[in-house]
Amino acid sequence: MAGKGTKAHRPSPRRPRVRHNVTAAIGGDICGGRFAPGTVLPRESDLCATYGVSRTVIRESLKVLETKGLVRGRPRVGTLVCDRSEWNVLDAQILDWMGPGVLSAELLGSILEARRTVEPAAAFLAAARATAQEIADLERACDDMGAAEGDLEAFTAADARFHETLLKASHNQVFHQLSSIIHAALSYALHASNRATERHDEALCVHRDLVDALRLRDGVRAEARSRHILDLAARDISGLMGRDEAP
Repeated sequence: MAGKGTKAHRPSPRRPRVRHNVTAAIGGDICGGRFAPGTVLPRESDLCATYGVSRTVIRESLKVLETKGLVRGRPRVGTLVCDRSEWNVLDAQILDWMGPGVLSAELLGSILEARRTVEPAAAFLAAARATAQEIADLERACDDMGAAEGDLEAFTAADARFHETLLKASHNQVFHQLSSIIHAALSYALHASNRATERHDEALCVHRDLVDALRLRDGVRAEARSRHILDLAARDISGLMGRDEAP
């Protein structure tokens, strides 16, 4: 029981995530085209009125967006919206804010080019370096892909786990770090290529062949199977882009 003259301690109410919400709102408006690249954002007072928050919240949000490459402060000019080429497209929030624009042929093509550079090399190294547990994890991902046929979200989640595990199984420190950095972009790209076809039997078969090559410690075959997987992804993405652009 509290002593005489003392007040019972009451936890202070948790501060709402105002900055997070405003950052997402401004970021979404930039990625959605409301504030075009190359233009200057409205003045702080106008942003305060638009989003219903204080100058402090606006300034904090703009700092976050600057770290993501969306905006850049210019003395005596204001806050400039950066060109899309400067945006950190590996950032999960930016990918979310881009919405349907994330499925642009340019962005998906760039992700595929990066994967072509990294994944076959990782597969070759993994053939010599992967542990028995890592090979088992890759096989389990294949099983989950097979069990998820017809469920695009579950299939893509297992597919992403397969490719992230493959990078880690190379036991190359840079490739390992990349598995975390490119997680969001990889998931979006896989979702796009998986959405392009109703059946994934062919892709799943090649994934299993890659695991078999790792089990046999055959680096050349593992690298070839990785390239085959990427060729299938390129084919499916090309078909998806053509279908979405058709009148």
